[in-house]
Amino acid sequence: MIMPAFTVAPSCVHLLRPTAPQPWRQPFPQLHCLHTRRHSSRRLGSMVHCKAQLQGAVRGERPQTDDGSAELSHVIESMRAEMRSMGGGEINVSAYDTAWVALVHDLNGGDAPQFPAAVDWIVRNQLPDGSWGDAAMFLVHDRILSTLACVVALTSWNMHADQCDRGLSFIRKNIWRLGEEEEDWMLIGFEITFPSLIEMAKGLGLDIPCDDPAVQEIYARRNLKLTKIPREVLHTAPTSLLYSIEGMVDLDWNRLLKLRCPDGSFLSSPAATAYALQQTGDQKCLKYIDEIVTKFNGGVPCVYPVDTFEHLWTVDRLNRLGISRYFTNEIRQCMDYAYRHWSESGFGSAWDSPVKDIDDTAMGFRLLRSHGYDVSPDVFRNFEKDGEFFCFVGQSSQSVTAFYNTYRAIQLAFPGDEVLGWAERYCGEFLRERRAAGKLYDKWVIAKDLPGEVGYALDFPWKASLPRVETRMYLEQYGGSDDVWIGKVLYRMPFFCNGTFLKAAKADFTNFQRLSRLEWHGLKRWYDRNNLQEHGVTLQSALRAYFVAAANIFEPNRAAERLGWARTAVLAEAVASHLRSSASADSVREWLVNKLTSDSWDKQPWFELPAQLFSSLYFRQEARK
Repeated sequence: MIMPAFTVAPSCVHLLRPTAPQPWRQPFPQLHCLHTRRHSSRRLGSMVHCKAQLQGAVRGERPQTDDGSAELSHVIESMRAEMRSMGGGEINVSAYDTAWVALVHDLNGGDAPQFPAAVDWIVRNQLPDGSWGDAAMFLVHDRILSTLACVVALTSWNMHADQCDRGLSFIRKNIWRLGEEEEDWMLIGFEITFPSLIEMAKGLGLDIPCDDPAVQEIYARRNLKLTKIPREVLHTAPTSLLYSIEGMVDLDWNRLLKLRCPDGSFLSSPAATAYALQQTGDQKCLKYIDEIVTKFNGGVPCVYPVDTFEHLWTVDRLNRLGISRYFTNEIRQCMDYAYRHWSESGFGSAWDSPVKDIDDTAMGFRLLRSHGYDVSPDVFRNFEKDGEFFCFVGQSSQSVTAFYNTYRAIQLAFPGDEVLGWAERYCGEFLRERRAAGKLYDKWVIAKDLPGEVGYALDFPWKASLPRVETRMYLEQYGGSDDVWIGKVLYRMPFFCNGTFLKAAKADFTNFQRLSRLEWHGLKRWYDRNNLQEHGVTLQSALRAYFVAAANIFEPNRAAERLGWARTAVLAEAVASHLRSSASADSVREWLVNKLTSDSWDKQPWFELPAQLFSSLYFRQEARK
């Protein structure tokens, strides 16, 4: 049974007479063990042994005296400085997109690359196995696509034949794996971009095993998709199709150039924009490519800018890791930035992206509303049709994380937010079906424990989630620098997926546990001194009362509220126990209610209320004056 949550805690408490915090006998239990529910035991396996840990909570050792506060302060200051300098977003270089930039010929008519720095980047970044792509994670779609693009780029300039041979060898050995990989991790537009590169390779005389069944399947998917693409829509309005136009032919560039983003790009894609530059020589496309080649020292990422994405996810990660209180000003700046670019159509990964998606929109809506900004839930109507929700117009499959973030956003619904009610039913059903099928993989990100994150959200909605319990769980789920995102290639967002965030969060949580042990030790002495066990309060229930208080009010400077909550809960249980055993319970209950709501107290106990218990309540009431 979970102790009832008191909604009001006294601002000043004098029930605990200050004493020296020694000896250390009672460690605070692991926070993730108390908040349990019968229906959630399958999701929160780390909470299964709650009862045993509570019973053993009085057998511990004194924590170390070095709390690492100086080191934590240094890390926090470093993080603050980085947040104050946030710009277009930090993202790693993509070999695939860099290859498309390297393919652009000299716009002045020379027989040389327009961006020789891109060619140099390719030469410097081949992996030991002969491939190009993400070095830390082997995803065959990513490696094959990036390697083929780089081989085509080098071969087109008759450069580094040895590196091309090693790249081709890797492709021939691994191309069969394309049919074996998890379908949910298919790269964006792969069925369009990969066949296009194969045709370019054939034109250069490269030997690619096109008769492999996996390749034939990809060609079949391409043909099916191309028959479904409305060419008129492609040339008329910005859609997600613009992100992969480097894989298409027979395009009307006069019309397409009107669909560029304000920065000159096609949906912030360097590969698509480089292809457009190659075909048209457009000066705005040139300016965009030239700027990012300079910014990333020769290479280019798979998408840029990603400012909205970075601002929102950074705040989300700080909140879930439990360290947002250190970054109040910086978070406010991020939220102001997001609110300036909020629109009735929602958010995309960049503020000026003409194509919005429900993932960024849901994250932005939840954070803005939780920080007090006025945002309308009607924005979700842009992503609903005939009772079904989608991430963006024209998508080929649903996304787990997009609906996971939408499900989290709808927890902040106000009365009358009709569309959020529809979204809650749809997203909740989708996520529960995927969980039951064991398919909580996502097409946008490969995270450390996405099933755990989704499971916690389903089992413990926002209104029922204790902040410290959520943080404790997320410390295990957060992958840090190991989390990798899926676009046209694998990419990483080091600003909010890094070891520094995790290090700071763990240090902060350790300090919190140390403080909790100290406070629990003092609370137990108060419990013993007032003989509360004789009044029906067990040590375990006192521990539970403190846990619920500490799991909600965890900031170090709010100790008075935290301890006041815990003591109030303990005294309430003591009084309830006495009333249950009293022959004149109704009279005592009436008297007690009158006294607790009165400004004046008699200093003598009434109606069989034990003197010691009355004394505790009397000093508690006096402390309020």
